[in-house]
Amino acid sequence: MSPESTGQNEHNLTVYRRGFRTWRGNRPFWAGLFTMLGGMPIAYFPYADLHLGNMTLAMSTTAGAGSLIIGVLLITLGLTMWFHSIVRVFAGVAAILLALISIPVANIGGFVIGFLLALIGGALSISWAPGEPAADGADPQDAPLSLDKQQQPASGYAPEGALHGAAVPQQPAGDHDAASGYDGGTHRAG
Repeated sequence: MSPESTGQNEHNLTVYRRGFRTWRGNRPFWAGLFTMLGGMPIAYFPYADLHLGNMTLAMSTTAGAGSLIIGVLLITLGLTMWFHSIVRVFAGVAAILLALISIPVANIGGFVIGFLLALIGGALSISWAPGEPAADGADPQDAPLSLDKQQQPASGYAPEGALHGAAVPQQPAGDHDAASGYDGGTHRAG
């Protein structure tokens, strides 16, 4: 083996980082993370005590059990988004509903922090879609640009049909009779 082979010289941390990046890219990772982070303050604040000098402020409410259930369910939904991404739409809708329910039940949704995080996580989960795998043997640089990737390659060459800014449909240049009033769908000025 030559000293230039990359297989033996890779560090374990690099291998784990690449594996984690691949794992993260195949699921709604950020949606699950925001949902779990939103569940933590919702479940924690009703059982927390705030110490201000010699004074203790207990934030316990009668709905402490409801807050705990909502928080645990949000954490469970976040884990579900990570490990069972096939049910991401259901988990996202459930996270949004639980975030909305946490406003009256759990100290204004964990003092709005948990509410906002769970709401963002649920929305990200609903909007996430798995990527399409590249065709075998196809060079990713030769693929045409899709509508959601309006980037130009580094060379400055843009493939024909790529959108640049706002797209305006062009009217067909057809023969029309000025006396009939039909002008091909164009305005007099254009």
